[in-house]
Amino acid sequence: MVFQRVHLLLFTGLTLFFLTGCVSVPPGQEDAKDPLQSYNRTMYSINDSLDSYVIKPVAKGYKAVTPNVMRDGISNFFSNIGDITVFLNDLLQGKVSQGAQDAGRFAVNTTVGILGFIDVAKHIGLEKHNEDFGQTLAVWGWEDSPYLVLPLLGPSTIRDGLGTLAAYPFSFYANSHANSTHLTEIGALEVVNTRAGLLAASNVLQTAALDPYTFVRDAYLQRRRNLIYDGHPPRSKEDDE
Repeated sequence: MVFQRVHLLLFTGLTLFFLTGCVSVPPGQEDAKDPLQSYNRTMYSINDSLDSYVIKPVAKGYKAVTPNVMRDGISNFFSNIGDITVFLNDLLQGKVSQGAQDAGRFAVNTTVGILGFIDVAKHIGLEKHNEDFGQTLAVWGWEDSPYLVLPLLGPSTIRDGLGTLAAYPFSFYANSHANSTHLTEIGALEVVNTRAGLLAASNVLQTAALDPYTFVRDAYLQRRRNLIYDGHPPRSKEDDE
């Protein structure tokens, strides 16, 4: 799993390096947030095919044989691991009080919550936060960034993609001494469990959206903007229009 992730992140890094130098908005381009639309649509199609023929069928089978309570526990486990990155980005963004809460959340769920399988922290008032290196870069001043569909990883921006690369050393260090077979199994479980939780949403997307690519892009960018401003984004020109 480590080597697979190295290859994926290397591919992602090369993609970002190439596209960063190629970002430009052609004359008359109305949608400046998506100047790489030709590449993005191609990669979206590739990712969608992989999902349709491989990941989604496996996720359906997994959901059919795995009880809800077990899937919830697995989701909680991976969410608890993610709280480590959330805590680091709290500090990088100067959110010291929130960082203390997230550190406490991780400590409670890892111990009392049995390695995070039970979200005990939620029941004692320690709410879940969402912070990552892409949001940190935005807080540091990189607010607007062109939309970018990453291989396998899906919707992103150039900024958020670089944020993903920045987070990788922490994950690599944590996994460097683990058994590669176990890492492969754990990584596969995370992907399938996450996809199983999104089956209903993907069905709605396919039936409701005239252009799924545009729907996913706009939803991702809106959600990221909301996360960057902690749920209180300033009004944009599009809002006024």
